[in-house]
Amino acid sequence: MKFPVDIHTHRLPPVPGTAIANRYPDTFVPEEGAWYSVGIHPWHIPATVTPVVRNEMNVLASLAGHPQVLAIGEAGLDKLADAPMVVQIKVFEYQARLSVELDKPLVIHLVKAMSELLKLKQQIKPANPWIIHGFRGKAALAEECLRHGFYLSFGEKYQEEALRITPADRLFLETDESSVPVADLYSRAAEVRRVSLAELTEAIRENIAKVFFKQ
Repeated sequence: MKFPVDIHTHRLPPVPGTAIANRYPDTFVPEEGAWYSVGIHPWHIPATVTPVVRNEMNVLASLAGHPQVLAIGEAGLDKLADAPMVVQIKVFEYQARLSVELDKPLVIHLVKAMSELLKLKQQIKPANPWIIHGFRGKAALAEECLRHGFYLSFGEKYQEEALRITPADRLFLETDESSVPVADLYSRAAEVRRVSLAELTEAIRENIAKVFFKQ
């Protein structure tokens, strides 16, 4: 079994199994040896919970238990998206509770909605990991997220101090939509954190084994 090193990408990884590819429910067609997250992104949610959205939620539920689906998401709360926050919250909560039911990590897209996210986390009280992907916030926001038990995943762009203060056992790296090779992200992150590449790689490998594979 090949362990992924890139926990979130919208691109096809060069080698199957080296990344967790994100798919929308209606585009999920698993390939042999590959890993996936599947979810409903807030940018794709209309102004109301229409029959189409309900159908997508049902399709997601039918796919989420697939053995190659390692995570649910990216679920999200985004105040810059077109959908009203009340609708985004309904779709997010559905995905969050599904991830709890299946004991799979939840990959979160978060834009200017920290208070709403914390309220939902308090209501749901998940035992499964919640991961804020593509984290670009400042160190103070990172500290708040970490206090509330979130994992943080960093991509190509981030605040270096936020990356530095994130404990090694709560850290992931991802390419998301970037064309920068994930190996380059690891090298740069090791430099920013002032640790060896081997130490950083092993720490994230342990996190991936624990969070995504229950090892």
